[in-house]
Amino acid sequence: MRLLLISNSTNAGEEYLDYPKKHIKNFLGEEKITAVFIPFAAVTFSFDEYEAKVKKRFNEIGHDIISIHNFENQIDAIKNAEAIVIGGGNTWQLTRMIHDNNLTSVIVEKVKSGIPYIGWSAGSNVACPTIKTTNDMPIIDPKGLNALGLIPFQINPHFLDANPAGHGGETREDRINEFMEINRDVYVAGLREGTMFLYENDNISLLGERNCRIFKFGEKTVELSNSDNFNFLLEEF
Repeated sequence: MRLLLISNSTNAGEEYLDYPKKHIKNFLGEEKITAVFIPFAAVTFSFDEYEAKVKKRFNEIGHDIISIHNFENQIDAIKNAEAIVIGGGNTWQLTRMIHDNNLTSVIVEKVKSGIPYIGWSAGSNVACPTIKTTNDMPIIDPKGLNALGLIPFQINPHFLDANPAGHGGETREDRINEFMEINRDVYVAGLREGTMFLYENDNISLLGERNCRIFKFGEKTVELSNSDNFNFLLEEF
């Protein structure tokens, strides 16, 4: 498999998909690829709008996308895809629509055949075994918390180290500790903004300048950089 799992689409003060575009270009290569884009995480704007926004950035780096909502037969669209791209938004809505359209198994089969998979935020969440470590409000019943299971560990995108000033509620780390108390056999990677995981050739590495925070029940929480080995996260594969 080849996966590029991005924490966030946009860094503060930058244009949409600007910071990861060079990594996306390197990942897809020089030869033009037209990926099937899954916009189902969009809630407050249309799939057409989402497609146009992502297409603009992919065209800039010599590639293209076409949204799956344009296809009469979405299963065949995935079966014939050169690459699959899943955008961010609401993970619960994204998962519900993947389930409603019977796309889970065909996406997994296609990605395991070797085509590139790119996801950011919610699109990275659904690459995990479940969507239990999303930050998103459960605005809809996703018809099950199981996701694509392309990787054996959980990602928490947009990972933050502290609460906003004046907020007395739980930190992100508190919430992840709650998850680990119930799900003791699963690693969680706190993927900070501006970073991403690259998985290829049976190896996984961190891209970006910020550290990744790794959680596992009964183990010391650690900070790892892009020079560290992350292959222990793949132990169950």
